[in-house]
Amino acid sequence: MASNTVTPVPSDGVDSARTPDSSVDADAGADGTDDVVEDVVDDPTDQVPRPDDVTRRLALLWDPPAPPTRGRKARLTLAEVVEAGTAVAQEVGLEALSMRRVAARLGVGAMSLYTYVPGRTELVDLMIDRAFGELDLPPADAPWREGLSRYAREVWHLYQRHPWILQTNMWRLPLSPHVLDAQEAGLRTLVDTGLPADQVVEILGLVDAFVRGLARAAVAETVENDASGMSSDEYWTSMSSFWADWFDVERYPVMTRIWEAGGFDTPTDPFDASLDRLLDGVEMTIDRAREQD
Repeated sequence: MASNTVTPVPSDGVDSARTPDSSVDADAGADGTDDVVEDVVDDPTDQVPRPDDVTRRLALLWDPPAPPTRGRKARLTLAEVVEAGTAVAQEVGLEALSMRRVAARLGVGAMSLYTYVPGRTELVDLMIDRAFGELDLPPADAPWREGLSRYAREVWHLYQRHPWILQTNMWRLPLSPHVLDAQEAGLRTLVDTGLPADQVVEILGLVDAFVRGLARAAVAETVENDASGMSSDEYWTSMSSFWADWFDVERYPVMTRIWEAGGFDTPTDPFDASLDRLLDGVEMTIDRAREQD
């Protein structure tokens, strides 16, 4: 997602600190030039740290081990472990997810799970990637508003199906295939609208934050309904004496004015209504950018 935007590092790029200096005297001779080129070739140019745990974590996402073809057939598959982890998170929440709980659901010992995943962190990565794989992302040729609207609604429904995702640090979503597919699709809806690149990223981040915020509120409301046995309408009806006994129209004149004008009437679908207002603002930004070209 845009809040998890990655700055790509070209794999064939050359670090400017290692680029042959164009100011080198041409009279230095072929030997001097060869020395510079040899230094660039021999020295890794990306200078990217690769801790062992990060390497294992990324490899599991992008190149998971194939099931063994020889010897005794494995009792489980990696997909089954991920599915069980997702089921546990759905039932008890992500904070209560543990390798022991997942193993119990699968009917195996906890230690056997480490044959498939190194630990809980890697399991959660795989669970998130599996969930994001459910998204029906907008096609490349969709008009920007239709595409961005579809992107937002798909992510909204994903959070309704998998509320445990919202318990993760959304600024550190895993660098996994399906998470990046979603970000690619979101950025693609805006990249050819005439917006500067930084505004494309900013706007997608705004949409992501909007969706997450409403999704968290909706999930919290569902949890409250289940815990109290009282719907939102029933709750506010039970609190109606407040308006007669405590609300002061002189202290809150603006609130009163908006209330009397129907401003607090709840729309049939608050997500769609709010998303339309947000996209109206994006459209104005796009129009302004095109006018400046």
